[in-house]
Amino acid sequence: MIEKRQRRRFTKEFKTEAVELALHSEKTMREIAGDLGIRVELLYRWKGDYLANKDQSFPGSGHLHDPEEERVRRLERELRSTQEERDILKKALAIFSKAPR
Repeated sequence: MIEKRQRRRFTKEFKTEAVELALHSEKTMREIAGDLGIRVELLYRWKGDYLANKDQSFPGSGHLHDPEEERVRRLERELRSTQEERDILKKALAIFSKAPR
């Protein structure tokens, strides 16, 4: 079986420091990404987010400023959970509805 890799999460401080290092260092983006153990594409994305809006970059998945966005995110989580439960029940129904041999 193929194992699913756990998605790594980085703090806002880590991302900000990585981008600041990229902006003010003599090293290349590839060297910095290698030193930090991240993909260079990820560092470029963080840099773009940071330069686009320094104060609002890297909001994280915690409490959002807009209660409507927080509500939408909660409902999406509930929907995913419900869909997973439905899929499990469908598989169980298919297994138990087979005629015995």
